[in-house]
Amino acid sequence: MQRRTPRIAEEIEDEFGTVTRYRRHPNGRGLVATDASVDPTAFLAPSVYVESGARVGRSARIHAGTWVDREAVVGPHAEIGASVHVGAAAIVGEGAHIGSHSKIGARAHIGAGARIAQDQQVRDDAVLPGQSEFGAAA
Repeated sequence: MQRRTPRIAEEIEDEFGTVTRYRRHPNGRGLVATDASVDPTAFLAPSVYVESGARVGRSARIHAGTWVDREAVVGPHAEIGASVHVGAAAIVGEGAHIGSHSKIGARAHIGAGARIAQDQQVRDDAVLPGQSEFGAAA
């Protein structure tokens, strides 16, 4: 007889009464909405939230307290620091690095290999080209 591990989903209700179901990602135990897509090789710290429709690519690393909002995309090999908010429908390109305590606005596009220093704010709809640097060096 084969033992089955139960799939446990956690439900969280927002301020508007909408309930979202999350499951724990096997690599780091971050919370992933059941309709989000996270590559199994990505690392999500336990206090990370990935919202509905968001996508996280292979070998991406997302650190504690970070929130990846609805429909956002985190590209392969990107690194998102601690306590970052990646806004709704924002795109973080392949290999990009976002410093801790930064805020990426809704629909912003951070190009491949771009670097955002810690404690920075990228406005809604902003476009930062690949390989660029934004903010003072930490």
